[in-house]
Amino acid sequence: MLTTKVGLQMPPQLAYDEWERAGHQLVGVLDSSCWWLGDWLKYGKDHYTDRYQRGIRAAGLSYQTLRNYAWVSRRFELARRRPALSFQHHAELASMPAGEQEVWLDRAEQRQWTTKQLRSALRATRQSAEPARPPLEPSRRLEVPGSRVRWWHRAAEQEGVDFEQWVMTTLDSAAASALEERDEREQRKEAVSA
Repeated sequence: MLTTKVGLQMPPQLAYDEWERAGHQLVGVLDSSCWWLGDWLKYGKDHYTDRYQRGIRAAGLSYQTLRNYAWVSRRFELARRRPALSFQHHAELASMPAGEQEVWLDRAEQRQWTTKQLRSALRATRQSAEPARPPLEPSRRLEVPGSRVRWWHRAAEQEGVDFEQWVMTTLDSAAASALEERDEREQRKEAVSA
């Protein structure tokens, strides 16, 4: 097989097992690339604070997509990542405390859950737990135009993530970014004043 920037050329008489093996390898590359890009962005932010935005633009990917990859990568240090599970499995759990993440990663790995099965188990657990305890924080409603909600749904579907999880992850990532950038500005001001 020959991979190019715009396609995959397959030999005309490819045996089924080779075709299937190639599919597994391609899925592995796709899944690994999310981790790679997340780690790449983390490194850039940590080492090139003044220039990493230029690097992101040069990469040509959506800034928000890269931010999401980096956020998940930050939430799971290399030693905690499970090779048997996809990046998306980890993304489903990224907003949880580390201890809960480990419990759910163990379950997903042992039961060989797909991302969809993990999402369903999480939803079922949340729904069964809701009546047992009052919410820690009051819920808020946000009025949003329908066109925006449809647009966001499309983005969540494209990422293969439950809509509510996608919204929470995206907002958490944006908030973390804004707060990190504010802290960095304050640190630079302090460094200049000192």
